[in-house]
Amino acid sequence: METAGQNAPGLREAFAHIEDPRRQGGNFRHLLLDILVIGLCSTATGSECFSEMEDFGNGREAWFRKFLTLKHGIPDADTFRRVFERLNPAQLMECLGAWLGGGESGGRTVNIDGKTLRGSARAGASGVHLVSAWVNECNLTLGQVATEEKSNEITAIPRLLDLIDIKGDTVTIDAMGCQTEIAAKIRSKKADYVLAVKENHPTLHEEISECFLHLDEEKCPHLPDDIWEGELEKDHGRLERRRVRTVSDIGFLTGLKKWKDAKTIVEYRCERTELPGGATAVTSRYYISSLDCSAEEFARIIRGHWSIENRLHWSLDVSFREDGCRSRKDNAPKCLAALRRLALGLLRATDFGRPMGLRRKMRMACIRPDFLTKVIFGG
Repeated sequence: METAGQNAPGLREAFAHIEDPRRQGGNFRHLLLDILVIGLCSTATGSECFSEMEDFGNGREAWFRKFLTLKHGIPDADTFRRVFERLNPAQLMECLGAWLGGGESGGRTVNIDGKTLRGSARAGASGVHLVSAWVNECNLTLGQVATEEKSNEITAIPRLLDLIDIKGDTVTIDAMGCQTEIAAKIRSKKADYVLAVKENHPTLHEEISECFLHLDEEKCPHLPDDIWEGELEKDHGRLERRRVRTVSDIGFLTGLKKWKDAKTIVEYRCERTELPGGATAVTSRYYISSLDCSAEEFARIIRGHWSIENRLHWSLDVSFREDGCRSRKDNAPKCLAALRRLALGLLRATDFGRPMGLRRKMRMACIRPDFLTKVIFGG
């Protein structure tokens, strides 16, 4: 258990930058550090509500006392609730993210997408919608911004970009974020973009799709710069083959000057056959990018964007049961979401010396203090 004590100063330093939301002169029986650390640890072991935070704290009190003050014992559920309702979720994410680290910016692929906290919905109001920046290589959420509606992602993404350092990175966003202002914002942060183009930009989508259609018909004056074809893959009861083509001679695009430093358009084509003996479906997705790189690199970047769905959002729903969390008041939904994202990063980064799924890691960290020490402190 010495590892926890040795590494606690780093955690203590990270939390020191979070402003205590409790009013001056109020009840300060429990240190903010104690509340936050117990909250993070309990989340990493599967706790889903404030009562379970209290229960987990009581069950692991001897372990927590090795590096926390706990002058008045474990906080109760109401204390956890009041603090997380008032805590600044942006500060929580920033400080914990700095403690976890994610490597310096430059060379990473930052995937941006939104997810609704369905359990936070109230009568007459939809749930909190969070837009997150995810780095799959580091298993880390760089930041998150809350909106009241999915349609507000367009305004939330620039605010999220202001919170994170993406210099030298490549930012990928689905069609909702394919906006000229967002492209300019990314370039102003000295990063590159790969933006999905769909029917919300009808002219651009039509011009790009026709360009690649004419390539198929050998009628297009713009030759592809590069073509990459993947191996035939068999998975989930189907056969899949992918192809990526790029064109950098894009002066024909209407309104090209509005897309800051745009250099390449991309077609990502997937041919999928259901087994056994099913029909074959062919789909094509189109992108505009400030990058000038190989078709194989675009294939890696585009396919990597979907990691935010299967490695972040899916894991939050299935392993952390995020949609079942009924916390609704004030900042509580956003703060608990921040803890879940950071706990997910910790769990994915922890190697227990044998293959383990996420739920099993959470279970082992819950029942074995040495496993929990390794998850939280890397010991």
